[in-house]
Amino acid sequence: MFSSGISEMVLVVEDVKAAARFYEEVVGLTPEKEADEEWAWFWAGTPGEAQRIALRKGPLFFEEYSPLPDGERWGRVHYAFEVSRERLLDAVEHVRDNGVEVYGPVRLDWMEADSYYFYDPDGNLIEWWSQDARHKPRREERDARRDVGWPQGKPHHKMSALARSW
Repeated sequence: MFSSGISEMVLVVEDVKAAARFYEEVVGLTPEKEADEEWAWFWAGTPGEAQRIALRKGPLFFEEYSPLPDGERWGRVHYAFEVSRERLLDAVEHVRDNGVEVYGPVRLDWMEADSYYFYDPDGNLIEWWSQDARHKPRREERDARRDVGWPQGKPHHKMSALARSW
C-alpha cells in the first residue's frame, strides 16, 4: 500500500461561502483560512494535520480529461467523520439544533459501529461514524497490524437510500 491516509477531499459546491458556514457551524470543522468566492479549506481532524476538506466553486485540475461529459463529471458524495462514542449524541444534537434533519441511528454490525447521517446544502451525505469502544483497537494496534501485513479490507455495506430533507 502506498497511501498512509487521506490528505484532502475536494467537494464541488454551488456557493462556497454558504457551504463554508455550514461546514464550520453545523459540521464543526475548523477553517484553515477564511473562505473566498472560489475556495474554502477546513481541517477534517486535528488542525495542522494532513486530513483536510476543501469546498470549490468551479472546475478542478484535469477536468478536461475526464471520460464523462460536462455536467456529469462531479456528483454528490458520501463520506464519514469518525466521532468518539462519548461525543456522538452531542454531535447529532448539534446538527439537529441547526435545523438539519438527521437520520439514524443505523447499526453497522459488520463494522461494530453506529452511524447517523445528514445532508449538506449541496446534497452530499455526511455520516457521523462511531465504532464500539470495546472493539475499537488503539491506534498503535492498528498500526502494528498494518506493519505486519494483515488484511485491511472491509466488506461493502449496502444501506437503503435516504431522502434529502430539503
